[in-house]
Amino acid sequence: MNLVFYILRRLAISIPILLIGSFLVFVMVAGAGDPLAELRTQPNINQESIDAIAHELGLDKPLIPRYFDWLGGFVTGDWGISIAQGSAMEPVFPKIMDAFWVSIRLILGAEILAVILGVAVGLLAAVKQYSVVDYAATTLAFLFFSMPIFCVAIVLKIYAIDLNVVINNLGLNDIFGNPFLRTTSPESLESDGFWDFIIKYTGAFLLPTLSIMFISFAAYSRFQRSSMLETLNMDYVRTARAKGLTERRVILKHAFRNALIPTTTLFSVNFVTVVTGAVITERVFNWNGMGAVLVEAVNKNDPNVMMGWVVVISIAVIIANLIADLLYGILDPRIRVG
Repeated sequence: MNLVFYILRRLAISIPILLIGSFLVFVMVAGAGDPLAELRTQPNINQESIDAIAHELGLDKPLIPRYFDWLGGFVTGDWGISIAQGSAMEPVFPKIMDAFWVSIRLILGAEILAVILGVAVGLLAAVKQYSVVDYAATTLAFLFFSMPIFCVAIVLKIYAIDLNVVINNLGLNDIFGNPFLRTTSPESLESDGFWDFIIKYTGAFLLPTLSIMFISFAAYSRFQRSSMLETLNMDYVRTARAKGLTERRVILKHAFRNALIPTTTLFSVNFVTVVTGAVITERVFNWNGMGAVLVEAVNKNDPNVMMGWVVVISIAVIIANLIADLLYGILDPRIRVG
């Protein structure tokens, strides 16, 4: 029950933060320009028609009533419609959700790989300090740290294109797909074959996932190494060694668990960076995820889509921080959630 109350309390604290943040973003979006500016340039649309559209969308109201109209619709599932030219008044909710499920698979895959590899490499580098393994891990981490994510994505894409050419010359199909493969229907499996479908799906995921994973891996490995070295010098670790415990048991049973706490903190902070990296990576690999939705909404000054995008990402960040807080109590029994 304490855990349930803790989660509810954290969510209750997050609601005012989310409201304040959404209002500030709404003010900035409203001040970014006229959403109907492109419509006003159409010679076949008169001012009366434009005024009628603005009234129907509530754009002629003052800022505060417009915000509360948007907020009331948002909490009831009516996120408004996309008013950008060429969108055919598409509802925002399904548009955001379709893009979100594309992006979240990319983000989760990259983060899971980055955490596993980063923690493992950081642990090994700390245990074998100043060895070849430590120097190699440090070199790789600083290499990925120094490279912008769009640079990593472009380099991987160039090599993938060259590899596809080689594979095609061998009479085989491409492995690395550029656009995200949306269909998972039985018809597609039947037409391509199961293993062909798996290869295409994996190839479409592999390069964008690696692009994000490399940057996060560098941060996790350095944090884990630093935290592990600090933990290995603690008094309780020395006491465990003095009792005659094996080095393996000292590291895995006593030191490793506490050394994970700073890395858990980094996970919650790094989530925003990963989302930003996903936006850039999706543009490089032409994925139809949250990155494409955001860029299109900003370019066309589509306020409802921009607001939906920001709130969905904010909720995802809050959930990531809540997961990190819960992991604290698992890793360290002294940290109580009640």
